[in-house]
Amino acid sequence: MFQLLLQQQYSLFILIITALILSLTFHEYGHGIVAKFYGDDTAEKAGRLTLNPLAHIDPVGLLMVVLIGFGYAKPVPTNPAKFTSPWATLWVAAAGPAMNLILAIVVINFYQLGLQAGWSLLQGQGPYFFFTFLALINLLLMLFNLIPIGPLDGHYILPYFLPRKMAIQYMRYNQRYGVYALLALVGLNFMGIPVFATVWKIGESLLSFIIFV
Repeated sequence: MFQLLLQQQYSLFILIITALILSLTFHEYGHGIVAKFYGDDTAEKAGRLTLNPLAHIDPVGLLMVVLIGFGYAKPVPTNPAKFTSPWATLWVAAAGPAMNLILAIVVINFYQLGLQAGWSLLQGQGPYFFFTFLALINLLLMLFNLIPIGPLDGHYILPYFLPRKMAIQYMRYNQRYGVYALLALVGLNFMGIPVFATVWKIGESLLSFIIFV
């Protein structure tokens, strides 16, 4: 990302940052709106039940995206004590990746529909790159957040599919070692093992399956 600025590719940099901010915003909003549905208004009271990116973007997390290509948004606060269902944690966690999938489906099909209709605003390399990248980055966020380690959404989801004893043991180990496992995964990527590239390729392979027009 930072190399784009050094190469004076400012338009490309702006398109990528815009796509990332939109994706992270919808992801966090998804968590908040489903938590509200299950009786937890913590996110709403914290001003996070909004699609305004300023409410969700973490300055340090965004700076990390610019400098190293990997970052994060501010996690939506929740209070499980307010949940009205024992399944709420599962659905609140799944809502972020689900929102990314929905956004990917909407934007890529909107773009394809516009091309078929001959909309002039969608012609050229700029719109093609933006909408394709926006769809792909959302698929990447969906897949990556479903990994059940560290603070990623997948670690809230996996216990619901394990036997009770195994789920308790998994949660104990993840609480103790999950963050280190996530950092190791990121570290492996920077050591040359294509962790993110592999997830990106999986996202690319999924793209054709979500185009319906």
